[in-house]
Amino acid sequence: MDKAAQEIWFLTGSQHLYGPKTLKQVALDAQEIAAFLEASGKFPARIVWKPTLTGPDEILDLCLEANSAPACIGVITWMHTFSPAKMWIAGLTHLQKPMAHLHTQANRDLPWGEINMDFMNLNQSAHGDREFGFIGARLRMSRKIVVGFWQDPEVLDELASWGRTARTMAESRRLKIARFGGTNMREVAVTGGDRVEAQIKLGWAVNGHSMGDLAKRIAGVEEAAVERLMEEYEASYRLVPSLRKGGEQRASLRNAARQEIGMRGFLQEGRFGAFTTTFEDLHGMDQLPGLACQRLMAEGYGFGAEGDWKTSALVRLMKVMSEGQPQSGVSFMEDYTYHLAKGHERVLGAHMLEVCPSIAAGQPTLEIHPLGIGGKADPCRLVFDAAVGRAVNACLIDMGGRMRLIVADLDVVAADQAMPRLPVASAVWIPRPDFKRGCQAWILAGGAHHASFSYGADAAQLEDFAGMAGLECIRIDAATDLHALRNELRWNEACYR
Repeated sequence: MDKAAQEIWFLTGSQHLYGPKTLKQVALDAQEIAAFLEASGKFPARIVWKPTLTGPDEILDLCLEANSAPACIGVITWMHTFSPAKMWIAGLTHLQKPMAHLHTQANRDLPWGEINMDFMNLNQSAHGDREFGFIGARLRMSRKIVVGFWQDPEVLDELASWGRTARTMAESRRLKIARFGGTNMREVAVTGGDRVEAQIKLGWAVNGHSMGDLAKRIAGVEEAAVERLMEEYEASYRLVPSLRKGGEQRASLRNAARQEIGMRGFLQEGRFGAFTTTFEDLHGMDQLPGLACQRLMAEGYGFGAEGDWKTSALVRLMKVMSEGQPQSGVSFMEDYTYHLAKGHERVLGAHMLEVCPSIAAGQPTLEIHPLGIGGKADPCRLVFDAAVGRAVNACLIDMGGRMRLIVADLDVVAADQAMPRLPVASAVWIPRPDFKRGCQAWILAGGAHHASFSYGADAAQLEDFAGMAGLECIRIDAATDLHALRNELRWNEACYR
């Protein structure tokens, strides 16, 4: 959904105690702030000012309206004056949309020489927002609290980041995931989970679909469509000789193109935002769909290998979260192997085929190589190195009775040497706070071997998302202390029991 079709409502609290003149100024100031936020161009939705709220009935009515308005993805609240929090109870207990509490003030500077009680009564956000903050705490509400002058760039950026997360939550509530083959790989534990609980908590509709139905869709792809896509491949990538026109494996690339077109049509028709495959169920397919999965991810679809529906959903949601960011690549990823030279440890992340080209450092190469599992023909795939920069890995695990989101900060670095014989896309990174503690923390928390890898979505956004969804969230970053993490995990067992 585009920005014009989504809204963030700007709500201002006050009361009638101060008289009509004060309330008029409250409305003017709130409209100015809302207009400034809208004009910034940083938000993923329109900022819509709503009339000043001064009583419990109008607050309840507006919160119910926000719940039922499809366009509303969240609300920003601000108490310009004192706004008695008891009148907010009915509305806030019914509010189902994400909320950010902006703790700011209309004026930046105190008029030191002219300040009087009229000024004090009008500009008492320091007073009113504390009253509002209490009721949020008393109601155990999940909310984002942003503090500072509303024109400060860091305040604007923090609010806009929350806005992208609110948009992600709206996407989560309607996300449909297609599990092609409908099975998890062999007896792997972490890729499973309670799909009903995921739909209750997160809105995800996860359903299995027959590979035979998908294969039928692929077989029906018209040759003219295949030809058009082959031309796109030629224009977008560097093809190895065997896949070029006249090459001995050109037919395999045509089959890969047919897979991509068929899968895209299936996902579009079913309005799916994410999907999974598994090499254990390739009925009717001539090769494991690697290239198709890579390119569909690059379009914005979420993907998880081996039936991993939780990671496929995270990939989709983190793509939404990253939209509009300077470096916005997001991919399915797996911690594959290590470089363990003392003091120079590295993680090599990759997968058999399915790494998204949105994280590539340069133009990918379109290649074909044998695949020792799955029992099918050699699959086509894009091969590249990931860009250098800050990134995160995130995974969602089912702890039985609750889900835990684990988020780890990474520093993606260049490989020490070229890897000319590695037939897949890859990324090299150093976990924070360092290799040893980062890996230990991930394993201690139960982190999966699959993850959603992202440059654009950051840990703060993912923590905000966890709050909106009522998920436990474990962050692993430069400040991680293993002793404190062990205690946090113990305490969370009591908190979420």
